[in-house]
Amino acid sequence: MRNLTMKVFAKIPPILWFSIITFLGLTSFNIIRSYGNPNQTYFSGGNNQLILDVSNADKKQGIESFKQGDYDEAIKHFKASLSQQKNDPETLIYLNNAKINQDFFKIAVVVPINSNPNIAQEILRGVAQAQDEINQQGGIQGKPLKVLIADDGNLPENAQKIATQVVADETVLAVVGHNASNASLAAAPIYQKAGVVMITPTSFANNLSGLGDYIFRVVPSTKAMVQPLVNYFTRLPQNPNLAICYDSEAPDNVSFKDEFLATFLAKGGKLVPLVCDLSSPNFDPQKMINQARSQGAKGLLMTPHIDRLDQVIALAQANQNQLTLLSSPTLYTIKTLEQGQNQVKGLVVSIPWHPQSNKNNAFITDSYRYWGARVNWRTAMAYDATWAIAKGLRQNSTREGLKNTLHNPSFFVSGATGTFKFLPSGDRLGSAYLAQIQSTGQGNDFVLLKSP
Repeated sequence: MRNLTMKVFAKIPPILWFSIITFLGLTSFNIIRSYGNPNQTYFSGGNNQLILDVSNADKKQGIESFKQGDYDEAIKHFKASLSQQKNDPETLIYLNNAKINQDFFKIAVVVPINSNPNIAQEILRGVAQAQDEINQQGGIQGKPLKVLIADDGNLPENAQKIATQVVADETVLAVVGHNASNASLAAAPIYQKAGVVMITPTSFANNLSGLGDYIFRVVPSTKAMVQPLVNYFTRLPQNPNLAICYDSEAPDNVSFKDEFLATFLAKGGKLVPLVCDLSSPNFDPQKMINQARSQGAKGLLMTPHIDRLDQVIALAQANQNQLTLLSSPTLYTIKTLEQGQNQVKGLVVSIPWHPQSNKNNAFITDSYRYWGARVNWRTAMAYDATWAIAKGLRQNSTREGLKNTLHNPSFFVSGATGTFKFLPSGDRLGSAYLAQIQSTGQGNDFVLLKSP
């Protein structure tokens, strides 16, 4: 994309300029193979390993026993596997599924295992912990909860095919997912038409709001999440000139960019006219940083797709800690810390939850006991989504009844993020926090910031 001259930019108001550039039926644990690759597995409830990066002999043997219907043997091996790899949510889900020998309620969780196994596991940890707690507490109306895992790789076409097959299984009462907004937007109309509740824990594109009365999300709105980030930058003791690099193919981060820009300009901020699309095949990080600095930028907002973080890390490396770096919740990842290293120090992200945001919540200590490490906002959101479904099913265990219950103004859930309820649009009432990458005694980490 060719840059316009500063002379042309000067004639166009910033907000106007930016706008311009801008199954068949499943059995309880059936494995579905499709999408052009007969060797790729997209569904499993225990009889297939989807996360190949986390494995050991006991996990493999447990899955083999599960396939053969020897659930007692599967339980033994799954327990042994977890003693070796405590933080493996796939195995915990399979263990709880193997324990079920009676009538049950079933949900599906859709995650991007193929494209982003780390993000998939973060979401699955929330679902697995909730399932384990629900079943230990006697289940739902006395029935245990089974979980079917599906992998859409964050691809819209896969998301649609998975949704079509999930809704065809009448025993699936609800779905936790999807991850990226482009996948959620593709699948949501299918769930809406079939009358199956979908609660996404991580998709924050604005156009998901009000998409249908079966579509919900537990992540706060982008408007709620941009406000503290705008406040942080505009209160810094520097000229509030900002450049923006965004991924035009990531609907959630386009929404974040749009909301941020509107709020930023309303507070008197100034936009540096930089044409920077992270999805462009000609993306040049050093060129973007040089242009931003030469035009007087003091900060850079980066809003990438979750599966395309390499471009943002390259931007941070090119930046050499010169511009103040800001981002959406997307950049709150282990990859950002590991690959960005000291070049991402100082990066500030807006997030819906942080382990230090509510230290008195039992979820903090419980999640550490489950996984042996601190979890992040995706785990907390997925946990809340699963518990919302479970508590809704306790009141009405049909697909339509669950939808009506979630919409009831008196319905609320006490979860990892505190007590919450859903708005008529399917959004949740919620606020956001800021975290900054800082040096700690054990390397760099996302540290909760106090309000500026």
